Amino acid sequence: MGTTNLFPADGVLDLNAPNKSGLLQILAAEAATRLGCPEEEVLSALQAREALGSTALGRGIALPHARMEGIQAPVALLARLRKPIEFEAKDGEPVDLVFLVIWPTEATEGFLPALSDICRVLREPQVPRQLRQAKSPQEALDMLRETGLVGPARTAGE
Repeated sequence: MGTTNLFPADGVLDLNAPNKSGLLQILAAEAATRLGCPEEEVLSALQAREALGSTALGRGIALPHARMEGIQAPVALLARLRKPIEFEAKDGEPVDLVFLVIWPTEATEGFLPALSDICRVLREPQVPRQLRQAKSPQEALDMLRETGLVGPARTAGE
């Protein structure tokens, strides 16, 4: 496994998404490009996970995630939505911050700690607020770097 930052330097996207399925399609296309695999495979993995229950965390945040066979390294993206969308959150809040994580099935270590790290960081009320107020994707990425989600290279096997 090569080393990777959980969120790459160009891993923050400002998006217009019409709805949840449209958002998942946009994110699947972006992740597929980075992973070098078919968009349909990524979308199918995300849809299968969402079918188990919404990955909305509440407070306007969602964490769609999936494990996939045949990919070499994890990919993570942050999408800031220009307009919040319905995401079937338990608190009923529409979602405008979306953290996508796709993880290799073969890498048994690291997936749950990565999701846990993201959730831990997002529990701090100022983090989502700062991410929403960031004036650019780079500024949002810098904020993620300060939280430790972006930083020294991590390996998928950690």
